[in-house]
Amino acid sequence: MNKQLNMRLLKYLIPVVAIVSIFFIIRKEQTADTRITHARDYTEIAAEGLLRVATEYNSISFFIQGDTFSGFHYELIQAFAHSKGMKTSITPVMSIEERQKGLYEGTYDLIATNIQVTNELKDSFLLTTPIIRNKQVLVQRKKQGEKDSTFIHNQLQLAKHTIHVVKGSPSIMRIQNLSEEIGDTIFIREIEKYGPEQLISMVAYGDIDYAVCEESIAKIMADSLPQIDIQTAISFTQFYAWAVSKQSPMLLDSLNTWLNNFQKSKEYLRIYRKYYK
Repeated sequence: MNKQLNMRLLKYLIPVVAIVSIFFIIRKEQTADTRITHARDYTEIAAEGLLRVATEYNSISFFIQGDTFSGFHYELIQAFAHSKGMKTSITPVMSIEERQKGLYEGTYDLIATNIQVTNELKDSFLLTTPIIRNKQVLVQRKKQGEKDSTFIHNQLQLAKHTIHVVKGSPSIMRIQNLSEEIGDTIFIREIEKYGPEQLISMVAYGDIDYAVCEESIAKIMADSLPQIDIQTAISFTQFYAWAVSKQSPMLLDSLNTWLNNFQKSKEYLRIYRKYYK
């Protein structure tokens, strides 16, 4: 990545770094004497009474509104922990790779954010019953007149263009498959330690031309960034879930049992409509 783009990335990253840094300071003080170095299963977690969770800071999963913690996944995990008589330690981690590494090493018991269900991830982690359905969309600026050569009308026109994605995103595989389908090269640039909202902002303000992210987040961002277009789908609608370690089958069973029941409740419908409708 060139120096100019790095400087542009920095201005979008500073607010996220500030928020995440606060959480790291708080978590370090709270867990300095109870650091975990192995993946735990439900029995050990319940004995401590503390569920350690990694999530992503964005307008769907987890965010701060005034002095209140909010987010679809935040509210779900709080409801699960409350039903089990547990407390939670929730850490926003922007890097997909760092979240997965933390789960593998036992720093976190659970990743609670939108995780696309893929065979590759199933080989590495245990995935819960699907929590939401979503799809990947192209984010670009709206068409500026009939001679706007940068505007993409359909997937075929992505040939020879560069798409920015969060590093480690499952959308990379989909874009690579799409490149095979159209018989031409689509260039992919992975952005490290960045969330989709920052990439969308970069598109909106002209720092980059194209990004791919989840439709749910793109829709929310489009409300405050009316200059972006999110009408071109990159993938079909797919299932998204949470992830636990391969060493935590009892935790997976507990989460799945709870999710299967909770998703039928009025409280789940209230939470879902709050963030997705």
